[in-house]
Amino acid sequence: MPLKPIFIRNANEVITLIGSSTAPVTGEKMEKLHIINNGSLWLEDGKIQAVGKDAELLHHYQDRLLEAEIIDATGKIVAPGLVDPHTHLVYAGSRENEFNMRLNGSSYMEIMNAGGGIHATTAATRVANCEQLYQESKHRLDLFLLHGVTTVEAKSGYGLTFEHEVKQLKVAKKLDQTHAIDIVSTFMGAHAIPVQYKDDPDKFVDYINQEMIPKVAEWKLAEFNDVFCEHGVFTPQQTKKILMTGLKYGLLPKIHADEIEPYGGAELAAEIGAVSADHLLKASEKGLRQMAEKGVIAVLLPGTAFFLMAEFANGRNLIDIGVPVALSTDCNPGSSPTVSLPLIMNLGCLKMGMTPAEVITASTINAAHAIRRGHEIGSLEVGKKADILVLDVPNYMQIQYHYGINHTDTVIKNGKVVVKGGKIL
Repeated sequence: MPLKPIFIRNANEVITLIGSSTAPVTGEKMEKLHIINNGSLWLEDGKIQAVGKDAELLHHYQDRLLEAEIIDATGKIVAPGLVDPHTHLVYAGSRENEFNMRLNGSSYMEIMNAGGGIHATTAATRVANCEQLYQESKHRLDLFLLHGVTTVEAKSGYGLTFEHEVKQLKVAKKLDQTHAIDIVSTFMGAHAIPVQYKDDPDKFVDYINQEMIPKVAEWKLAEFNDVFCEHGVFTPQQTKKILMTGLKYGLLPKIHADEIEPYGGAELAAEIGAVSADHLLKASEKGLRQMAEKGVIAVLLPGTAFFLMAEFANGRNLIDIGVPVALSTDCNPGSSPTVSLPLIMNLGCLKMGMTPAEVITASTINAAHAIRRGHEIGSLEVGKKADILVLDVPNYMQIQYHYGINHTDTVIKNGKVVVKGGKIL
């Protein structure tokens, strides 16, 4: 049955972010939200058909008002659906015990080396069957949706064997087919060195390259290939080898880069033309400038720094030197167990020197470009998917001013209302 047209009317502000569909936004342009006051949108066939002043759209569509669902946005703002370009969505289990360990002084790597961290979640994920993984991940997706997120990137990486990496990716594919949120999958077999390969990590690299990547690509289970490039995990040389193999099979490169110490991840991302380099808490100035020159998107994850009580990435500096910046929750069980992208936007302002306008750009159009979706989502332009939020604030500044609050009132996904009054329909 065809969807009814939707007429969103009388918004105090319609945040359009027009003109940024072909490339991510950089520098001073991240401040420009291209707002329409007293704005409206007409949605039809899952797409945006018109954006403009309410009086203009009312005049144009006055003969079709009776066939449309009217959403009164008086006193509210309308924005693109939020995009989360870096999550570890599909996993089993929980690691709240590590939270207490961290509060008592244990570092991330100390917990990981003691059998916790990624290895703990890997053990739980391997034991879980597909139905358990699906249900636990669906619950997280429901919470994402309630917070205004309409597209999510989901990485594997808690299997570390071909069988269990594929299991995660198949669950993500099923979620993409059954949930309102769109899922974009990333293969991350190189998330940690399994215990049995501890003394010969190059052998695990060969296993990834020879056994995992070819089948993941053949079965079309992922679009991207990611590696945790960090001292004690994968070296820059091993990372390059894995990412270049992925490129050979059509998987686009991403890098977990320079999170814990400077390790050349930003430089490597620029060298190979990665779509994004993520974390970057300790990235060198040289590496960041190389990323700016090559247009590599920096996906910043302030929730991870917040939860690990670490130094935050310098978002202000990244923007000022011309690196395109996106924001993400890094939703995962160990270092950022949150689905609240609005909270991440708050942290971008309060802890990384970004402005309220910049964090909106970073969580919409730039986040869309970080998963190669900027041509179809991330801004409110005619022809794009009708992924739209109605937020219960009178202006965009109040989203960050009233921090730690979910202001999402209505979520429209592909032209269908899926959240109304803060509840999933």
